Amino acid sequence: MTTAAKTPLVPFDEALTRYEPVMGLEVHVELNTATKMFCGCATEFGAEPNTQVCPVCLGLPGALPVVNAKAVESAIRIGLALNCEIAEWCRFARKNYFYPDQPKNFQTSQYDEPIAFDGYTDVEVDGEVYRIEIERAHMEEDTGKSLHVGGATGRIHGADHSLLDYNRAGIPLIEIVTRTIEVPGDKAPLVARAYVNQLRDLMLALGVSDARMDQGSLRADVNLSLKPTGSSTLGTRSETKNVNSFRSVERAVRFEVGRHAGIIDAGQKVVQETRHFHESDGTTSSGREKSDAEDYRYFPEPDLAPVAPSRAWVDELRGTLPEPPSERRKRLQAEWDFSDLDMRDTIGAGALELIVATVEAGAAPQAARKWWLGELARRSNDTGVDLAALPITPAQVAGIQGLIDAGRINDKLARDVFDGVLAGEGTPEEVVAARGLEVVSDDGALGEAVDRAIEANPDVADKIRDGKLQAAGALIGAVMKDMRGQADAGRVRELILEKLT
Repeated sequence: MTTAAKTPLVPFDEALTRYEPVMGLEVHVELNTATKMFCGCATEFGAEPNTQVCPVCLGLPGALPVVNAKAVESAIRIGLALNCEIAEWCRFARKNYFYPDQPKNFQTSQYDEPIAFDGYTDVEVDGEVYRIEIERAHMEEDTGKSLHVGGATGRIHGADHSLLDYNRAGIPLIEIVTRTIEVPGDKAPLVARAYVNQLRDLMLALGVSDARMDQGSLRADVNLSLKPTGSSTLGTRSETKNVNSFRSVERAVRFEVGRHAGIIDAGQKVVQETRHFHESDGTTSSGREKSDAEDYRYFPEPDLAPVAPSRAWVDELRGTLPEPPSERRKRLQAEWDFSDLDMRDTIGAGALELIVATVEAGAAPQAARKWWLGELARRSNDTGVDLAALPITPAQVAGIQGLIDAGRINDKLARDVFDGVLAGEGTPEEVVAARGLEVVSDDGALGEAVDRAIEANPDVADKIRDGKLQAAGALIGAVMKDMRGQADAGRVRELILEKLT
């Protein structure tokens, strides 16, 4: 039985009356290089299991690794974008541990000599800016992937057997590690979410990763401990591994605060361990007791030469950096004529890049914002799927708005088009055609519907004849209902007034 099962969970707000959360975040970013970190194997996602492997990434005897220069370049650019110092000389190390999805029984990583260190980035939450200090950003390789078969949860506990796919083993990773993060307790979950969200935006802007959290190319480990309010003594930390959505990062912080508080209140000790996050209910469960650095028996990798990027190369790469996220947000807000609240809500919803792409595809900024923060945000909340992971693209959202702008559908019909696109029925054009959703603007059909509405509502018709034109709204509503929302409301109004005035 886990500690969480033996102790009650303290509500988040109540826990904050006695304790202050202390966080640390480790974000793993898979680089989008064409080949792996130390060999020439392809990195394509979703390939048939064990078809993108070779003696090097399988760790076979006699196979020698070679560093991927493009991965080193991406690592430097990431470090520079995070205001880090770039090492003049660094090297790889072997992190020794046994795990079935690590075929070499060690991971080639960096230990005490990372390529980037001592950086920072600023994130904004509810109008306040919080500085997140970066301890290091180092290069390493990803592990393979275990598929546990036969259990109810997809995890090893209760599974009948496990399958191993080594396609992912050796894919270049950058691990970005923060220093201790201490912010007002009620802001901690939001700051954690905003930070991971900002890292994703930065990776996309740099062009170094597709940063798909749903595919594991960006995933976060959430370290959390509690200390008594006003104390400087840190508590024992837990590490919730491989959290793969912004919403889940926030939920993991909230749950762990309540779990730690329950353990401490019960007079028990928090175990230093890794934990699994469960998307279904927002809880965590025990993984394994956490190892310290000395347990991994790090030592320098003897088969790889040190990496010594020249200052001229670093300066050249500095010139390739995109506009800093904070400056870019201010520019976009001005260009889009968004209020501070509009922009704050956009960023908080993780919709900034989605709106950028939708605007680039042809939609007006306010229209793009309306759909992503309204209709699509509602569907995201209802399904528990991150906004960016919904099965609809910014180009398709822009296409739906284009149909509205052309007068072919209205906002009500657009929601049906969203239904069809999200259900995989095709492009917006295809959904409109297949479902027969186009607005009716033919005067013959509209005139007949107007006549039926006038006949069914004689009192309203008399008011319009008497000059009370605002009463036309009731007849317009009746026509729209008659025509299942597919009437051109503007033309319907014109026809009503032509007939009654």
